[in-house]
Order: sequence, then structure tokens, then C-alpha cells
Amino acid sequence: MSTDTEWVKWGQQDPYFAVITEDRFRAGKLNDEARQAFFDSGRLHAGYVLDACRRFINPAFEPARALDFGCGVGRVAVPLAERVTAVVGVDVSPDMLAEARRNCDLHGLTNVELLPSDDTLSSVTGSFDLVHSCITFQHIDVPRGRRLFARLIELLADDGIGAIQITYAKAYHPDSYGQPPAPPPAVPPLTVRIESRAPSFMRAVLGERPAPPADPEMLMNPYSLSELAFMLQTAGVTSFSVDFTDHGGELGVFLFFRKPAR
Repeated sequence: MSTDTEWVKWGQQDPYFAVITEDRFRAGKLNDEARQAFFDSGRLHAGYVLDACRRFINPAFEPARALDFGCGVGRVAVPLAERVTAVVGVDVSPDMLAEARRNCDLHGLTNVELLPSDDTLSSVTGSFDLVHSCITFQHIDVPRGRRLFARLIELLADDGIGAIQITYAKAYHPDSYGQPPAPPPAVPPLTVRIESRAPSFMRAVLGERPAPPADPEMLMNPYSLSELAFMLQTAGVTSFSVDFTDHGGELGVFLFFRKPAR
């Protein structure tokens, strides 16, 4: 299964709920009050990220150009654009990007560039004072995620700061220190459709009741912190700071690090 394909489906079907999985953000329930709450949460998050960059790394940090990897509908890109000179948001879902553009227009923002994402971020040019990503890498399979993590480090300007959130364990697997057990051997699925076995006259009485559209898959992939630390150190990063995160039992860290001047 392609994680990109599933995320494209989320963008088509339920883009706000895909970003924050609360019922009030479902496509059929999203009203003005919920939309306001959605972007208020983004403003709180943007403030937290900038404050953490100053607290951990550079008290005078004032980024001019920021990259938001996995920008979705603009929850964080919009408030970042209210604080910095220019923002580039990237996402694999065309529908997410289109909705992010509408949200930028609604907020009167003209300093946001929205670009399609791929495995090399080939559409992204230049360097950035701040590279940000949150609740994104967990939806990307780990080998691809490693390459994208390395690419984000490359896109940092000298003395730029990376603020990247990664999941590494699952709270509901305490016996294996948060690591999921190996999956059992695959067996062919057994599918039974009750309606198809019912007498034809019963189907005529009851009618064919189509099931509601199912949510796309939302994969939750843990990463090895030792591998990410290796990638940072070999890229010249001399230290990093972390805040722990917990999204419904998906345990993670927010990594804050500075790319040293060459």
C-alpha cells in the first residue's frame, strides 16, 4: 500500500480530520467555529515552535524564510506566514494544497508558496532559516522517511534551525519498550457478504444498503532515534534538544537542532 495514495485519499475525503483526528473536524461537521479552533491550534503550535527554537538554541531567532513539510491544509503554514517573511508549504495531496491556498487567501496572505512533495522535494529550491514538520513523518514508511529527513537537513541554511517531530514508539506495547511485535504470517482474507447469501426476495425488501465510505488508511510508523541521531551528527549537527510528544499513544519527540555554518 502506498502511503502517498492513502494521503491523497484523505485530502479528497476528509482533509481537516486527517490533520487533527477530532470529530468536530469531519468534513460533514466542519463549521466556522470548528475552523476557527483548527487554526487557533495552529497558531498555538507555531508560537510553541518559535519559542522552543529560542529557548533551546538561539534566543534571538527570527526566521525570514520557513519550510513546512507536510503542510496539509495550512494549519501551521498560515500562522507561520503571519510571523515570517516567506513560507513554503509542501504536501503530497493536491487537494490539501488547494485547500491550503484557499485558506491563505481567506487570511489575506500572499507570502506563502505551496508546492507538491515527492521523495526528493524536487520542487523546493533555496535554503530556509526554519524547517518544520509535525505529525507527518509517522505517515511515511521509514526508508522513504529517512531520505526525506536527510533532504530537510540539506535544505537548512547555515545556522538555520530544524524543528521536526518524529514518532519512535507506541505506548500500548510496554512489554517491548514501545516497539510493535513482529506481525504473524499472512493468511488469505476470508470475506463473507451476508446480503449476497440472502434470498433474492429479501434483498428486494431490504434493498441494497451501501456501506458509508471507509476512511483511508492512516499508517503510524515509528522511527529509530539512533538512526536519526546518526544522520544529524554526520551532517555536522553538534547537538539537539527534544520535547516529548504523545498523540493518542503514538510516542514521539520534537527534535530541535541547528545546522552549523560551514
